[in-house]
Amino acid sequence: MSPSVFAAGKGDPAKGKQIVDTVCAACHGADGNSVAAANPNLAGQHPEYIVKQLTEFKKQVRKNPVMLGMASPLSDADMKNVAAYFAAQQPKAKGASDKALIEAGKKIYRGGIAAKGVPACMACHSPNGAGIPAQFPRVAGQHNSYTEAQLKAFRSGERANNTVMTQVAAKLSDAEIKAVSEYIQALN
Repeated sequence: MSPSVFAAGKGDPAKGKQIVDTVCAACHGADGNSVAAANPNLAGQHPEYIVKQLTEFKKQVRKNPVMLGMASPLSDADMKNVAAYFAAQQPKAKGASDKALIEAGKKIYRGGIAAKGVPACMACHSPNGAGIPAQFPRVAGQHNSYTEAQLKAFRSGERANNTVMTQVAAKLSDAEIKAVSEYIQALN
């Protein structure tokens, strides 16, 4: 889905809240701040990215049986409404605990790994993890275990809805993935 598809009509956060309260809140939190590390935080996420992901779940481009069931009944307008609601929510800082991992992750996030041809994460996701609207998602404060699982899914090809991420993750070791995931969780 191109950004222009989203621009054709912005969502209504109030209508989105009604859907979130009945469909999304159990896994992603009523305000988009998931308490379960297996589920992503959606608070403050770019609406275009949320619409893209919901569309890809619905079309099974991104495979997840739970999300297929959640996204399938949503209309394009519903997706835009949910996206508008989550985008308007305030992400909560998560912090991180492993200082050594944070430092190692910071080096990868900010500088990449030249010897492996891994670009700096911040080139696409911005220095503070806010992402670049309509192009790259917000990652700041995302649960480290969720980020780790997604990077491993990109690496294995299980998640194949972004060629760039598949190529980048293919070059990362488990330790590097763990480190960058810890750093991302620490970003605010």
